[in-house]
Amino acid sequence: LTEAKEKGPAAPNRGQGRGKARANRRERDTSRHESKPGLQARIAATRLLGAVVDGKASLDGLLDRENGNPHFLALSESDRGLVRAILLTALRHLTVIDGIIDALTEKPLPAGARSLRHLLAIAIAQILHLEVADHAAVDLAVSQADADPRNRRFASLVNAVLRRLIRERDSLPASVEAKVEPFPDWFMSRLRASYDETTVQAIAAALKVPAPLDLTIRSDAEGWAEKLGGTLLPTGTVRLAPGGPAVSDLPGFDEGAWWVQDAAAAIPARLFGSLVDERVADLCAAPGGKTAQLILAGGDVVAFDQSANRLKRLEGNLARLGLSAETRKARAEKVTDEAGFDAVLLDAPCSSTGTVRRHPDVVWTKGPEDIAKLAAVQRGLLDHAITLVKPGGRLVFSNCSLDPEEGETMIDGFLADHPGWVIDPVDPALLPGLAEAITARGEVRTHPAMLSFDTPQNAGMDGFYAVALKHA
Repeated sequence: LTEAKEKGPAAPNRGQGRGKARANRRERDTSRHESKPGLQARIAATRLLGAVVDGKASLDGLLDRENGNPHFLALSESDRGLVRAILLTALRHLTVIDGIIDALTEKPLPAGARSLRHLLAIAIAQILHLEVADHAAVDLAVSQADADPRNRRFASLVNAVLRRLIRERDSLPASVEAKVEPFPDWFMSRLRASYDETTVQAIAAALKVPAPLDLTIRSDAEGWAEKLGGTLLPTGTVRLAPGGPAVSDLPGFDEGAWWVQDAAAAIPARLFGSLVDERVADLCAAPGGKTAQLILAGGDVVAFDQSANRLKRLEGNLARLGLSAETRKARAEKVTDEAGFDAVLLDAPCSSTGTVRRHPDVVWTKGPEDIAKLAAVQRGLLDHAITLVKPGGRLVFSNCSLDPEEGETMIDGFLADHPGWVIDPVDPALLPGLAEAITARGEVRTHPAMLSFDTPQNAGMDGFYAVALKHA
């Protein structure tokens, strides 16, 4: 104590003072950056891209309006729309974007710098594919790096990489695209195992283009095509070009004149033809588009789903359409019914590789192991579903996968194990304009390069597999 008094007050530590000053400056800089308009949207987009690519999270789940990612939900409605557009674009073009990042960095980015790579990917997607001013995309990306302690030291690198891309945008992206696969290797390998190279390239090109909006019409499809300024497809679907008003703002929404449903997704229910006076089970029914088709075909429909929330959504959708069905909460493999059904629709859970143009996160969150697991699940569901079919009844199995392991190959095994069941070949009259989608043994196999139109934006359809089965 005496010694302390003699020395007097401790001399200030100049190093500590400088450190506090730097920390205070960083805090002020961070606050200044984070208040910049549009920056929080880019930060959210970067976080969500990492959640999809690194965490294998579903983009639909992250962007859910009620239970989505908190950083997304904290944004304004307009910023949410921007984040959605950026993410869908970045995911569609991510293999090329990654190649561009590698080409523009003299040294590879550190293995742990995943957030930096995602930040650059978000900025590049805006520069190359969205109507965002170059200077705004660069400025916001640099500000984002500077506001993040992990990436602050890379802020000048971000600036240099993006400015060089702008200078070389007429040549660099094309040269990279010629060297890399359009989608992850596992997905391209599966396509090549199932389709010829010309079809593979056509599918890949189609998946790069945002999907149009398809509507299934209750009645007078031709009239509604004219009212909505859409195109009436040969199958009866009305197609609207992407980029129009919100669905709920379109004529006919409130009165339930139509519902959103891809042209391919509308095929399975049509394979039954008329269902008048028939009792019908829709085993994986939500959100209810196929249920509505079955009702309009004349069926007395019981709709099953394992999720109470999804059943509520189905009931709400049917109510808007002025339709009704009995609904039951049950897992498809546990459904029982003493009376049985004249017709059963099993639109089974799958890898969803046929919907990549609408859900480009699929190729980043799924893999071959998922396809194998889901094919086994589908087979189990199908084995149970046939127990619900009355003698002389019919069953349609379908899913939105492009992979034969979840379709033709799985059905091969089913038929071998159940000799009392056979394929009921599809009548081509049920699918006008889609003769190419009917296989040699009468199944349906669509892919995104089908349905050619005047522009890529109006062409294509989801990849679907569907087969009608009956007692031998």
